[in-house]
Amino acid sequence: MTSAANWRKSSYSSNNGGNCLEVAVDFTGGAVPVRDSKDPKGPALLIPADAWGAFVAGIKNARVTD
Repeated sequence: MTSAANWRKSSYSSNNGGNCLEVAVDFTGGAVPVRDSKDPKGPALLIPADAWGAFVAGIKNARVTD
């Protein structure tokens, strides 16, 4: 199901093997596939689209505290 997905890694990620997530863009079915960029043939989590949207909004609105 996700093998043909178009995966995108954050523009903040480097290419040196860091801890990154990839997200499938333009995926239909009400879910957002998310996988470990270091294991592209490994499993993907299917996150409900509304939950993913809330997560991303929370990250964008987060403040860094000491």
